[in-house]
Amino acid sequence: MGLGVRWTVHGDGRTPAPGAVVRPDERLSWPRTAGLGAQHVVAMFGASFVAPVLMGLDPNLAIMMSGVSTVIFLLATRGRVPSYLGCSLSFVGVAAVIRAQGGTSATVTGAVLVVGVALFLVGVAVQRFGARIIHAAMPPVVTGAVVMLIGFNLAPVTASTYWPQDQWVALLTMLFTGLAVVCLRGFWSRIAIFLGLVFGYGISWVLDLVFGKIHSANGAGQLTDHWRLDLSGVGQAEWIGLPSFHAPSFQWSAILVALPVVIALVAENAGHVKAVGEMTGDPLDDKLGTAISADGVGSVLSTALGGPPNTTYSENIGVMAATRVYSTAAYWAAAGFALLFGLCPKFGAVVAAIPGGVLGGITVILYGMIGLLGAQIWVHNKVDLRNPLNLVPVAAGVIIGIGGVSLKISENFELGGIALGTIVVLSGYHVLRALAPAHLKQQEPLLDEGTSAYDEDDAPREPSAPDRPEKPKPTE
Repeated sequence: MGLGVRWTVHGDGRTPAPGAVVRPDERLSWPRTAGLGAQHVVAMFGASFVAPVLMGLDPNLAIMMSGVSTVIFLLATRGRVPSYLGCSLSFVGVAAVIRAQGGTSATVTGAVLVVGVALFLVGVAVQRFGARIIHAAMPPVVTGAVVMLIGFNLAPVTASTYWPQDQWVALLTMLFTGLAVVCLRGFWSRIAIFLGLVFGYGISWVLDLVFGKIHSANGAGQLTDHWRLDLSGVGQAEWIGLPSFHAPSFQWSAILVALPVVIALVAENAGHVKAVGEMTGDPLDDKLGTAISADGVGSVLSTALGGPPNTTYSENIGVMAATRVYSTAAYWAAAGFALLFGLCPKFGAVVAAIPGGVLGGITVILYGMIGLLGAQIWVHNKVDLRNPLNLVPVAAGVIIGIGGVSLKISENFELGGIALGTIVVLSGYHVLRALAPAHLKQQEPLLDEGTSAYDEDDAPREPSAPDRPEKPKPTE
């Protein structure tokens, strides 16, 4: 079987014919393919560079390893699943919690590396047993709750760390980014976060020129007079050089905080595979397990070197939908550009100089969007929160996760926040389901309905309910 690195030229190599699409095993001319690759890199710029900065990791290493992870993903899926793997925002809250507990960058990457291993094993299990194991362990009510508490758990980070550094820049950046997301169309709407960063950069620079230094909290939380936009590190950085590497370290407390993110990553990958399959007309259910495993391998490799974990990016699905070009050759080009950016320390210094107020405005929207994706999972799968079997574990777990409730097990071991909230939702749902009366046990759809083709032929079917006699209609 090939590795998916051979492509036939689509049509004249210029643009798709009306109504036609460029399939994953096709490509346009190489100059156009390179341009599309650059477009994919720009599409993931905002989130993929904000994430490592928020996690306290090297943005140069993040972009370099996103390119490497993309190559691994394309090879593993044999070129059938066009996708770019960028830094996952799902881990930002995890990193914040670990650092608040005294953890270092090595502790963060060590915990996330274990998550990558777990994700790889989930992918192997899906390949072996089918999507039914996802449904059995993580029904939509559980998945939605975990994604929600991961996103909303970040609210205090924005409120206490980023927003106070410059509230007016944060407010203006938030307003601009919100308008960009809603009002722009096509490709421009897909890079709204990136445009928000550029806008915030510009506003900060103008305010520094007009008003001088600001007296506010800096990144360390200390009240000082400082420039909103400090580019001193950019001038000192080299044009060419390797990013900074470090080895991971492992602590059980940090690992337990990070493990719940596996649920969010499985949901992201399942949704991505389904969306790409629908757009290309090529059912990709048989590649779900491979895609999940490849994502796990890429994350393990990245975190082993000191970088952040990676996941499939919905921004790039938007680029494909807008251009009708699903060629994996474009993603190979994007991976090449990412590797080049990773070898430019000056570029990383520009990213690292993003003002705190700008991050405040961006994260208000970004963190909220992550949390509301959990609600979207409920809506899409028609989860009935009137059913106490769903309502009780979700209500308890979400409040624990968002509020930072903790449970002290011993002098040296404590569970709280994301980890404890996830345990309550996951275990609470399954325990209550085992004890609940029959009328509350309603059959739920799979985590992502597009994965149901795994077991379409051999899955046991539940007997249908007997027909009930119709009530006689009242006479007029």
